[in-house]
Amino acid sequence: MSLSRSPSPVPGGGWSSPGLNINTSGRSSPSKAHAESSGTSVMWESARQKRAGDSGYPSFSTQDKGFFTRHIRRLSSSLPRFSSGQNYAEKEKLGRGQWSGPRIPLLGRLRGIVARMGRVMKIRLLVVLLIFLSILLFYTTPLVHYWRRTTWLGGGQKFVIILAANVGGGVTEWKGAREWAIERDSVRNKKKYVARWGYELEIVDMSTKKRYAHEWRESWEKVDFIRTSLRKYPKAEWIWWLDLNTFIMEPTYSLQDHIFNHLDKHVYRDINEYNPLNITHPLTDGYLDDDSRSPVGDGNVNSVNLILPQDCSGFNLGSFFIRRSAWTDRLLDIWWDPVAYEQKHMEWEHKEQDALEQMYTSLPWIRKHTAFLPQRMINSFPTGACSENGNDTRIHYNQDDRDFLVNMAGCEWGRDCWGEMYNFRELSYYLNRNPWERFKEDLITPIWFKITGEKVKL
Repeated sequence: MSLSRSPSPVPGGGWSSPGLNINTSGRSSPSKAHAESSGTSVMWESARQKRAGDSGYPSFSTQDKGFFTRHIRRLSSSLPRFSSGQNYAEKEKLGRGQWSGPRIPLLGRLRGIVARMGRVMKIRLLVVLLIFLSILLFYTTPLVHYWRRTTWLGGGQKFVIILAANVGGGVTEWKGAREWAIERDSVRNKKKYVARWGYELEIVDMSTKKRYAHEWRESWEKVDFIRTSLRKYPKAEWIWWLDLNTFIMEPTYSLQDHIFNHLDKHVYRDINEYNPLNITHPLTDGYLDDDSRSPVGDGNVNSVNLILPQDCSGFNLGSFFIRRSAWTDRLLDIWWDPVAYEQKHMEWEHKEQDALEQMYTSLPWIRKHTAFLPQRMINSFPTGACSENGNDTRIHYNQDDRDFLVNMAGCEWGRDCWGEMYNFRELSYYLNRNPWERFKEDLITPIWFKITGEKVKL
């Protein structure tokens, strides 16, 4: 039976598709002789693609060979999507060029962003978030207070600040508005400081108390209050006494970082480095031991039990430190001895301060455990105090050096105590502004003043 077929469009017979050719030679590939005889090249499709690749012009491939081909799906999913529910006419009525994308909730957008992140990026973001939350919880909760307060972490319980108040007004039992304002600002200043660093604050009443039937010992009360505080706070190692007319200018300074972590670098035990009282030092008596004849005692900073500054006239007890020890108990007993008070209180113009100077001069065992700090580290003076010789860089407050504490010593004798307290309070607030307050006061306020001519306090 003959095979009926339509005539071939190729001149000379045969079909362009090799699969439709009838080849009686038994070969499945195109016949070379037949191709030459017909004048038309007939080849398989695979051979055609291979030949196209050899020509140097590769065809487009969808394999993952480039950045866009690898990330085309991710990039396309991040592009804005437009709603297809509105026709063009309705869009024109609403306004040409308006955004008509889907209203995806914020939470949905965040989920989409997170879903497109890689695994490593998610882990990094989670670690950063945990660190941020930990810092936020630490500084906005009482955790930071307890951290700084504990003895074995921050060490705040080792320090007790005794602030001398004067609730009754002293002997006259009178106190005006300015005196109340000074006391209020001073107390608030110390409370903020101890709350920041975890210290203890003991506010004592320095109004005159009759300890003995025949005497009034105003300002000598500090000796008795120190002894009482050592019993009240058994974990305390150091007592810091502060007079009422003092103001902590730099509340960001802790006592540990400012003084005690490097105590050996800050204190000096040889009083000849600054000796306004011209005390003979060291003692040279032959019956004394080597430490008593040494200008620096035993040279061990751990044996220091009393730290105090000196002003232009000698020892200053408006701000000083004393350590818990058997030596301290002995010193306080002798310091408070009524016999010495009876014999010398008429000669001691500065009362308990002159008494301590007398004991330091005459008792070698006190010198061995006493050290001195530069005055401006814990007891800077305003320019009105000790001003007989002008401004003294060893004594007077320096704003550029950011002195720790200022003591308005002697302001009740011809100076304005409230005025000095107010000025130093405002200066402390100005120097310790946070970045946001600096931005408002240094940038926004001047611009507002230039525009409106009005001064505003943000």
